[in-house]
Amino acid sequence: MKFTLEPLGDNSLIIELGLDISREIQQKVKKVSSFFEEHSFDWVIETVPGFTTVAVFYDPLKINSDTLPYEKVCEELTTHLEKLDVDEDAEPRIVEIPVCYGGEFGPDLEIVADHNGISTDEVIDIHSNGEYIVYMIGFAPGFPYIGGMSEKIAAPRRSNPRLKIPAGSVGIAGKQTGVYPIETPGGWQLIGKTPRKLFLPEGETPSFLQAGDQIKFVPISIEEFQKMEEDEK
Repeated sequence: MKFTLEPLGDNSLIIELGLDISREIQQKVKKVSSFFEEHSFDWVIETVPGFTTVAVFYDPLKINSDTLPYEKVCEELTTHLEKLDVDEDAEPRIVEIPVCYGGEFGPDLEIVADHNGISTDEVIDIHSNGEYIVYMIGFAPGFPYIGGMSEKIAAPRRSNPRLKIPAGSVGIAGKQTGVYPIETPGGWQLIGKTPRKLFLPEGETPSFLQAGDQIKFVPISIEEFQKMEEDEK
């Protein structure tokens, strides 16, 4: 596996696995993240996966070496990472996200449609038939950065961000789509809402979605939304 190591601060570094945001690079990011989950190093404080990188935060006081802690960490990581092989046949977890599009749940659906010169039904059809992958979790707890959306429904962020966006809201910003897992300010164009809870702070894994997940958006009616929402309580 090809990679580069760069310092990030006095107790952290970046593992750079590529320059392009792609499924291939994301698979490498997932492989490296999984390595740290499966192997315990007492000097590792935390690892944070990104689009093309994995940040490693470490405790210099727990590194016994005659050289600088950074140099020792680089030496150890290089030894392990050079042995990693990316399994091209690894099957991603497929997650269905039910979405009630438009109406009170998707106040910006018409804006997205008008921006692209198509109908709201076409926006829904294109959005719900895309091939999506979660590249990373960030911005807010459990917020998935999802790639793979068609340019046919791309739309700019709102000029005036909303102060409160309800949890479960599905939005579009540029060529990306995402789901707000908690109530938070935001500037994405809202096209629908899911009754599925994506952030479970009481759970062992708070974020329901994980990097590498393959997402399928499934249109549902308001009645189905209400029933699923009740079942989620």
